Amino acid sequence: MLRLRTAVLCAFSFLSLTVGADVKTQNCSQVRDAYIAKGFTVTNVPYQEISGEHLRICSQEKTCCSAEMEDGFSQQSKTDFENMLDGISDDLRATFVSRHRRFDEFFLELLDNTERSLNEMFVRTYGKPYMQNVEVFQNLFAELKRYYKGGNVNLEEMLNDFWTRLLERMFKLLNSQYLITEEYLECINKYMDQLKPFGDVPKKLKSQVTRAFIAARTFVQGLTVGREVANRVSKVSMSPACQRALTKMFYCPYCQGVMSAKPCRNYCLNVMKGCLANQADLDPEWNYYIDAMLQVTERLEGPFNIESVMEPIDVKISEAIMNMQDNSVEITHRVFQGCGQPKASGMGRSARGISDVFNARFKPYSPEEHPTTAAGTSLDRLVVDVKERLLKAKKFWSSLPEGICQEDNVTASEASSEDCWNGHSRGRYVPEVLKDGLTHQANNPEVGVDITRPDTFIRQHIMTLRMMANKLKNAYNGNDIYFQDSSDEGSGSGSGSGCLEPCDAETEESEPVLTEAPEVQADRGVDRSSSSSQTHSSPALLLLLSLSALALHNHWR
Repeated sequence: MLRLRTAVLCAFSFLSLTVGADVKTQNCSQVRDAYIAKGFTVTNVPYQEISGEHLRICSQEKTCCSAEMEDGFSQQSKTDFENMLDGISDDLRATFVSRHRRFDEFFLELLDNTERSLNEMFVRTYGKPYMQNVEVFQNLFAELKRYYKGGNVNLEEMLNDFWTRLLERMFKLLNSQYLITEEYLECINKYMDQLKPFGDVPKKLKSQVTRAFIAARTFVQGLTVGREVANRVSKVSMSPACQRALTKMFYCPYCQGVMSAKPCRNYCLNVMKGCLANQADLDPEWNYYIDAMLQVTERLEGPFNIESVMEPIDVKISEAIMNMQDNSVEITHRVFQGCGQPKASGMGRSARGISDVFNARFKPYSPEEHPTTAAGTSLDRLVVDVKERLLKAKKFWSSLPEGICQEDNVTASEASSEDCWNGHSRGRYVPEVLKDGLTHQANNPEVGVDITRPDTFIRQHIMTLRMMANKLKNAYNGNDIYFQDSSDEGSGSGSGSGCLEPCDAETEESEPVLTEAPEVQADRGVDRSSSSSQTHSSPALLLLLSLSALALHNHWR
């Protein structure tokens, strides 16, 4: 009886060992199948567990992985991570690419349509006088387009020049019986502010156009920066430590025959926070940039709406022309007082009377007539859409770990938190989840991160976002760059008195609209009130500021 019991026990023990061996063999067979399914060849794939002393990343205990398999898994984990990062960033990149294209197409088509509309209406209304001076208007739109496209155009000076040229052409046209020389025209131009031949239209239009174009151009530049940052930062290279951690998380379960075990969520989060530590540091400046973009959208749909400025510009210019026509006799008299009466040309007045030179007025502008202005849409619709997209883009970089470590997709569910892959075996993941950012990764249990060496590539983009955000803040206030208005109002020349009105001892200071080529201002934490109040600077300081502005302008172009 004792011998029988001993024999049964020995048989049961042998059976148990055999079954155990079969299970282990089956585990490695499943690993082989999973390895092949990943597209690898079966060369050097063991059928049974072997010693893991040859492994550099996964456990060196009994394993179903060879050194070649571990190398293959390491490369695959790199590809998998890049694909996940690319996939989760795809919507962000597409947002900036498509919205940049839509806004750019809209603004350029708006300018083309406005120029075409003005030309058609002026040809019908003014006929030959307009056709003979059409280059004045063509230059206006050419300069507006050049500014929008990033050209070094001072909008205030350009618009002043437009009205000056228009005054010269009209004065000669309305006084064709006189010989108007270039010197005489220069005299007239000195008194333009006192004459106000076009009424308040130039002043109002200058303010509206400059602010609208600053907002439009800066916003499109902002979309360009967002597009470039999204494209480049989402494709950064990973560190060797990150690649090892990813291999351990995604593929070391294969080596232990537990392929079905998904990583614990907190484990995944710590790995991703270590791998994406530098990207997370982009988030504060990214959010500040997004907020600045959203502020400019308020201007685009409000007082700086380029659509509402450009649509009626033909009517406003026509009103200015009519104002000069209506007051031509008085304007001519005052010019003669200030500049003297020019010599007669000997040709006599034009056969057409002054009242016939410009013989029609435009009908009032009605914005309801143009619900779709350009590119098959309207600015209001574009702004509503882009605001929604920008809001979704906030906190994008710091949310990458959460986005990648989604339950049931990459990681185990909360219900399986006791039976997930924790980096060593099936079981609960104990370490706490770290905060975002490089400085919080000093003690990351999964990824070795050198917090003393920030990624220079990411830091460059942090600076780019900071500079763009400050440009957007300036655009929100209607400014492109700070510059000192050094224009000098000299006395008149010729046979006149030098003043069309009684000369005041003090001249009224005009508030400049700052529209020089784009330049990045000081960081948002700097108080500009004290510096802006200083009106007298040393020549060396002014030269240094000018050179800095030029250098930054070239950088942004």
